[in-house]
Amino acid sequence: MLKHSLQFKLSQKLSPQQIQLMKLIQLPTQAFEQRLQEELVENPALEESSKEDNYEADDYEVNTNDDDYDDYDNDHIDAQDINIDEYLSNDETPDYKYQTNNYSDDDDDKSLPFAAPVSFHQDLINQLNTFILSDDERDIAEFLVGSIDDMGYIRRTTQDIVDDMAFTQGIYTDEATVERILHLVQDLEPAGVGARNLQECLLLQLKHKTPSDSINLAIQVIEQQFDAFSKKHYDKLLQKFDVSQQQLRKAIDEIEKLNPKPGGSFDGNQKMVEHIVPDFTIRIVDGELELLLNGRNAPELHVSKDYQEMLQSYKDTSEKSSSQKDAVQFIKQKLDSAKWFIDAIKQRQETLYVTMNAIMFYQQEYFLEGEETKLRPMILKDIADMVGLDISTVSRVANSKYVDTPYGTKLIKEFFSESMTNDQGEEVSTIEIKNILQQVISEEDKKKPLPDDQLAEILKERGYPIARRTIAKYREQLDIPVARLRKKI
Repeated sequence: MLKHSLQFKLSQKLSPQQIQLMKLIQLPTQAFEQRLQEELVENPALEESSKEDNYEADDYEVNTNDDDYDDYDNDHIDAQDINIDEYLSNDETPDYKYQTNNYSDDDDDKSLPFAAPVSFHQDLINQLNTFILSDDERDIAEFLVGSIDDMGYIRRTTQDIVDDMAFTQGIYTDEATVERILHLVQDLEPAGVGARNLQECLLLQLKHKTPSDSINLAIQVIEQQFDAFSKKHYDKLLQKFDVSQQQLRKAIDEIEKLNPKPGGSFDGNQKMVEHIVPDFTIRIVDGELELLLNGRNAPELHVSKDYQEMLQSYKDTSEKSSSQKDAVQFIKQKLDSAKWFIDAIKQRQETLYVTMNAIMFYQQEYFLEGEETKLRPMILKDIADMVGLDISTVSRVANSKYVDTPYGTKLIKEFFSESMTNDQGEEVSTIEIKNILQQVISEEDKKKPLPDDQLAEILKERGYPIARRTIAKYREQLDIPVARLRKKI
């Protein structure tokens, strides 16, 4: 067993192994699986058991006493001094195997085959093939397509593109030609692709639409008063274009239907969709909460039988050559690393489970009922004190892990919140206050959005005395813009 405690003080210097353990704890399930595969590739002394192997964990214990290894310098090991028996075992059983109801079988988490999608840029190239272009024009067009980012923009000046083609592709042209070809690229789908900025992107999309009074006014607004539109200075727009509120509202509705990131909506960009794999599952069984750790976090690992046999062969050899001694040193290093990694994974599992179990217990009312008003104020220190871990360790678990609950999959850090006292003297979670703030803003008159000081007054009337600056902080955390930018005409 690793002797290092998980309770680290800031004043202590972490060892490399402790740092690696902290990194393992921080990894969510998918990243952990990738890290595990990297370790299996890098260390041939570490092996993963197949599902067909029927091992019993209690039959096997690996001697991982750190004191046995501290006296050796891995770079200068006397092979005669190595106790070979410490590395040999009569079977190849995994070092541990948890098959209790603390680990989900994860049977439903299957890999589904997908048809290989056409990439965003390849789709644009395919569209270019429908144009009649000279060889030089096609080279320039394909270079421009290659300069489009995943959001659909070309974020470089025409002069930079001209220079880059000359230096990297040997294509010599001028700005006028590039601009002409760029207009062809900007005719590709989706509308708005190839724009140099948001204003041009919106204009390209508007000009692709069937002309109407609303579309024509929208084009004028974007072309002539883009800054006023961005800042929602509607009075200025009404005066500038001498139109009614209804006419301006229709034009703005057309603009708001546009896509500011045309490349991001491409159907073939499946790589942009991230599948969240829950690290934990909480179930309600007979009125009681049950916590499961995703079974993919509990791999069955063991030390390679082949490496043990190599050490046995070395032990049985009467005359030991220099090359054999070098091989034993290499084997010892790999075995030490494998044993440490197996134990680190075990500590990772224990840390994840006890931390989430404490959170589940602390927020028991919420997990049983699903009402966010039942969420208790909870900070990292509350959980750290319950489980005897360092606050930074709890933070690593909470910030990167998801839990599947009867009410949806949640990021664990969302259960943490500070507390405040309402006018009844009761401690309430800031999550509850943010929900009320969000509700008030959603019900406001969008023609006259509520500024932060008025929002503070409304919450005070509802029993939550909060300062205006705190309202501003919560609003920003909820990604809600200031009143002026929430204004609708």
